[in-house]
Amino acid sequence: MATVTVRSPSKSAFLPALLLFMIVAINQSEAQLSTNFYASSCPNALSTIRNSIRTAISRERRMAASLLRLHFHDCFVHGCDASILLDQSPTITSEKTAPPNDKSARGYELIDAAKARLETICPGVVSCADVLAVAAKEASAYVGGPSWAVKLGRRDSTSAFPDETLTDLPFFKADLQTLIDNFGAKGLSPRDMVALSGAHTLGQAQCFTFRDRIYSNGTDNIIDRGFASTRRRRCPAVGGDDALAAMDLVTPNSFDNNYFRNLVQRKGLLETDQVLFSGGSTDSIVMEYSRSPSRFSADFAAAMIRMGDIQPLTGSAGQIRRICGAVNN
Repeated sequence: MATVTVRSPSKSAFLPALLLFMIVAINQSEAQLSTNFYASSCPNALSTIRNSIRTAISRERRMAASLLRLHFHDCFVHGCDASILLDQSPTITSEKTAPPNDKSARGYELIDAAKARLETICPGVVSCADVLAVAAKEASAYVGGPSWAVKLGRRDSTSAFPDETLTDLPFFKADLQTLIDNFGAKGLSPRDMVALSGAHTLGQAQCFTFRDRIYSNGTDNIIDRGFASTRRRRCPAVGGDDALAAMDLVTPNSFDNNYFRNLVQRKGLLETDQVLFSGGSTDSIVMEYSRSPSRFSADFAAAMIRMGDIQPLTGSAGQIRRICGAVNN
C-alpha cells in the first residue's frame, strides 16, 4: 500500500481565512446596531424615551449635561453597555462609587424612569444601554445642541468594572498627549476628542477640580487673571471642595460654541479644557470651532455616534436588564 503523506497547512495558509473571519465578525457586530432596531419590536421606544427625558430636563436644565456625561462615562469604561447603571450588590461592585463617578455622575434616576415606562409597553425589549444613548441625544437637542440618528441594538452588561474607571476615564489634570492617547485607545481621533470636550459648554464643575488652576498666583500663564479672580468667588482657597461653578459663565445651560471662544481667551475652567488650546496640535481645531458653530455641531454629532460604537454588546452577549440598576435574576 502506498504511503500517503498529509502535510499540515503552514501558518501563512491560515492568515487569509483568519482575517476574513475577523472582518466578518466585526461587520456582523456593527450590522446588529441599526437606527431602526426597535421599529417592529417596540415602535414607540424612541418617543417614550424622548418624552421622559425632555420632561426631566424641563424641570432641571442642568440635567442635560449630566446625561451627556453619563453616556460618556459608560462608553469609556468597557464599552457602551450600561455597566455604569448597576447598583452595588453582594455580587457587583458598582462603578457609581468609583472616584471618577462618586461625586459627579448623576441622572441615574432619569434613565431608570425612562426604562420603567418602556417596560410597561415593551417588556424586556429595550436595553438600558440604548436608553442611555438615546437620552444623551435628546439632552443635546433639548438645550439647543445637535441631534443625530442613534444606532441601536446594544445589550446590557451583567458586570461592572470599577477599576477601569480609574484607568480609562480622562483625569481632569491630564496633559494633551495623555488625553489624545486616552481617546485614541477608544478609536477616537483628536478631532473627536476636541468636539466631545465641547460638551463642557454645559454643566458645572466642582471646586476641587479647578482650584489649583485659579489659585496659581500668576504661575499659570494660560489663564486669564480676571477670569481666575471671578472664579475664586465660588471656590475658596481652603474647603468648599464640592462647591459648583458653571463651565461657561455666559450661557451655562445652552449648547453652543462659547466653550471654544472661552479657550481662545484663556478662560477654560479645567486644565483638560485649556490644554486643548495651549500651543499644541489641537489649537487649530479649537480655533475652527470658535469661529464656526455649525462645524462644531456637525463634528460633535459625528463623534457621539462613533463614541456610541465603542465595544457594544450585541447578539446573545449580555442581557436586556429589566431594571437598569440590577442584573436579571
